[in-house]
Amino acid sequence: MAADLSQIVKAYDVRGVVPDQWDEDLAELFGAAFVRVTGADAIVVGHDMRPSSPGLSGAFARGAARLGADVTLIGLCSTDQLYFASGRLNLPGAMFTASHNPAQYNGIKMCRAGAAPVGQDTGLAEIRTLAEQWSEQGAPEAAATPGTITELDTLDDYATYLRTLVDLTAIRPLKVVVDAGNGMGGHTVPTVFAGLPLDLVPMYFELDGTFPNHEANPLDPKNIVDLQARVRAEGADLGLAFDGDADRCFVVDERGEAVSPSAITALVAARELAKHPGGTIIHNLITSWSVPEVVRENGGTPVRTRVGHSFIKEEMAKSGAVFGGEHSAHYYFKDFWNADTGMLAALHVLAALGGQEGTLSELVSSYDRYVGSGEINSTVADQAGRTSVVKETYAGQDGIGIDELDGLTVAAGDWWFNLRPSNTEPLLRLNVEARDAATMAKVRDEVLTLVRTTD
Repeated sequence: MAADLSQIVKAYDVRGVVPDQWDEDLAELFGAAFVRVTGADAIVVGHDMRPSSPGLSGAFARGAARLGADVTLIGLCSTDQLYFASGRLNLPGAMFTASHNPAQYNGIKMCRAGAAPVGQDTGLAEIRTLAEQWSEQGAPEAAATPGTITELDTLDDYATYLRTLVDLTAIRPLKVVVDAGNGMGGHTVPTVFAGLPLDLVPMYFELDGTFPNHEANPLDPKNIVDLQARVRAEGADLGLAFDGDADRCFVVDERGEAVSPSAITALVAARELAKHPGGTIIHNLITSWSVPEVVRENGGTPVRTRVGHSFIKEEMAKSGAVFGGEHSAHYYFKDFWNADTGMLAALHVLAALGGQEGTLSELVSSYDRYVGSGEINSTVADQAGRTSVVKETYAGQDGIGIDELDGLTVAAGDWWFNLRPSNTEPLLRLNVEARDAATMAKVRDEVLTLVRTTD
């Protein structure tokens, strides 16, 4: 009986409960399938701190070597460190992580040489098909000459490379609290920050894939409460929170207030445009109006895209963009093979703050111009039906614009909202932004009433 991998092979990665949904036997088949689909004769493999990660990544490596590929194991790493290795070594790569998911989960993020993404339309569907076939028929025939498996530590090279992209030599001393959430930030931050004029206050740096302190998902406000309190208690200049695989970074100002990822996108965009005058900046359609405004003010060209890293990376490659940002705190850099790295965004924030005398809240105020609702989820059985009701309510009104690039976006002179269905759950996701709090609340409540009213 062939394994049904439909529940664990997602749009952009593999993710599921170990060993209930997948195990080392399947990981070995994924390794073989990855080599077969990419045609690679050499690959690089890394893993996070989850208890199941060393075994799964080792099995993947054996499957790849069985088909003749030489495997470089870089061991414990953040996801952006794996992308660095893929870019620097020019090899396809596989990262074993389930990011911020609970401890019983694990997954694989795969890329082609130069950190180019592998998703459903770029090889992942074929990898799933082969793994399903081989689970029924048996593993494919081994290559006449199996590949080798060797180890390489890339942490120092990764840290050195990041520091070549942002000049931190002249910044004033800063006190920074970092919450690694027991994830891979605890592994990478000490090396990346080494030698910088920073008074580092570490929180939850112990690598522990059971996440004993809080979920490693800073997008959920409850998971940055400890960081906010510590920043205030320490009188720190800022706080940084990384997710489980440390590819996303969230920022807290000196008051302990969360800084919008849109404001960070605008700040980093302005800095990247100073390095690359006239460049293109990608932003997804639920980042703030501030982002395209700041891009234009700094001589750049903003390009709006759908939500999701595959769309961002595709558009970056097509347009030659120098930077891209998402509301979810994913930040993409041309100088980093178009891949996302929260660590590089964090270095930009440190450089910007340390290069002047003001506070972080003062610095980001010019990039945070509007009032946003944040993402609000509603459980809705008929997503398409409720979205149609909302569209019909606003369509035809004077001064209202509507587009359906990704879900439904409705915009007026002083507000806009986007309503998008979840791909995996019966949810509608609402984001609202307005020029003032009262208008934002009014539009938010109007739309939520339409979404949550059953006929």
